[in-house]
Amino acid sequence: MEMKAADREAKRALSAAELLSELRQTQQRQFDLRLKKTAGSVSDPVEIRRLRRHAARLRTWLRQKESAAATGKAAGGAR
Repeated sequence: MEMKAADREAKRALSAAELLSELRQTQQRQFDLRLKKTAGSVSDPVEIRRLRRHAARLRTWLRQKESAAATGKAAGGAR
């Protein structure tokens, strides 16, 4: 499930609401995998790491969008 550069750019272009939705889905998948890991039935333990990194990437993009929006407001209000 390695993200390719084109996939990353497509994800980065999503709106904040879409990124938040995907983050929630990723967190739910992480939770499910952690439960399976506890039960000892995880088929791909590396998937947990991939999901953790994907969630971090989504949080970064969300924060960048929030920062850009705040900067845009500040610049727009200074006129």
